[in-house]
Amino acid sequence: MTEPSQLLHFDEAGQARMVDVSAKPPTRRAASASAFVELSAAVLAALPQNPKGDPLQVARIAGIQAAKRTAELIPMCHPLPLTHVDVQAEVVEGGVRIAAAAATTAPTGVEMEALTAAAVAALTLYDMTKALDKGIVIREIRLESKSGGKSGDFRRGGMGG
Repeated sequence: MTEPSQLLHFDEAGQARMVDVSAKPPTRRAASASAFVELSAAVLAALPQNPKGDPLQVARIAGIQAAKRTAELIPMCHPLPLTHVDVQAEVVEGGVRIAAAAATTAPTGVEMEALTAAAVAALTLYDMTKALDKGIVIREIRLESKSGGKSGDFRRGGMGG
């Protein structure tokens, strides 16, 4: 784990800053993230009949759009030329599992883009189904893996996880 003195988004005076990555070479970077939207059996049964459209498809598109706008939403994120974004939403027991992936060739990673895609897809699913149940819970928004860059690879539950 990174010690507070090693957090790069703060300058010597403790002020927030955007990290200068201009000296870093562009390399291929990839990341995946997930989220879980806990839904009641009644909401799960109603998913196909939603008057706003297919909530799973709308959530997928929203997640993809969000990944592309991460730098506008998270203040210290660098705008990245994304080469790939994918969001999947799958009905599973108790809700919907969202999986997001992002890739780029750039001097910094795409973890925030993958996490943002998963989070916004989950929020969109909430928006699409909230009329049926206000007790929906979004949980477990987390990084699943990352590759590339100086800090190396990470895989949840595996090496480094």
